Amino acid sequence: MKDYEPSVSFGKDAAARYDDEQRFSRTPSRVDRAAVLSLLEELAASGPALELAIGTGWIALPLAERGIRVDGIDISTAMVDRLRAKPGGDRLSVTLGDFADVAVPNRYQLIYVVANSLFNLLTQDEQVRCFENVAAHLADGGVFVIEAFVPSFLYRLRNDQYVDAEAVEVDHVRLDVARHDPVGQLLDESHVVLSRDGVRLNPVVTRYAWPSELDLMARIAGLRLKERWGGWRREPFTATSGAHVSVYGR
Repeated sequence: MKDYEPSVSFGKDAAARYDDEQRFSRTPSRVDRAAVLSLLEELAASGPALELAIGTGWIALPLAERGIRVDGIDISTAMVDRLRAKPGGDRLSVTLGDFADVAVPNRYQLIYVVANSLFNLLTQDEQVRCFENVAAHLADGGVFVIEAFVPSFLYRLRNDQYVDAEAVEVDHVRLDVARHDPVGQLLDESHVVLSRDGVRLNPVVTRYAWPSELDLMARIAGLRLKERWGGWRREPFTATSGAHVSVYGR
């Protein structure tokens, strides 16, 4: 996407709408947040935990309410400001920066990244560096949990693009419009809202990776796949799964 910057997707305007608009998401963590929190609490044991791309704290804050110390990393000042404005948000330690590289002083029993946020790193090299950064900050026996989609969208492509109706309501329509770069494994995407108030564009670029590619990245970083499920309730991961929850450790 020409002239794309992450600040377009995660700036002040996007942060203000982020929590409300996620109700349209079909990501498993958005559909069943209670299951996410239960599994993360179990894997964190006594903690501490680190969330990559902590955003507005929609996972970190309720996890912290369960008695787990949660730190975070995020590239967006606007998203972190939204987190800080929420009850308990000022008690979380958040480091601003790119989670592929940014250093944090602690080691963690649990490091996790949800809702496809790993794919916001737009090159394979950045994603590998993320695994290496995570491995350097895992405590003995600690685990790295990733929630990501499986690139099943490929079946929808025509001329390496698609248009999908996310919502059709009386007062507005939401479209997911995307163009695919198979060489870079990049998806240039915009969520388009058409309403009486006009047109609003929410662009985002992601670099997807197949589960097997993530497993290889983990091995480069000295980690191994321990578990893989099709959802947060430990559903079996099968050929028809649209997403996966993968657990890596030493």
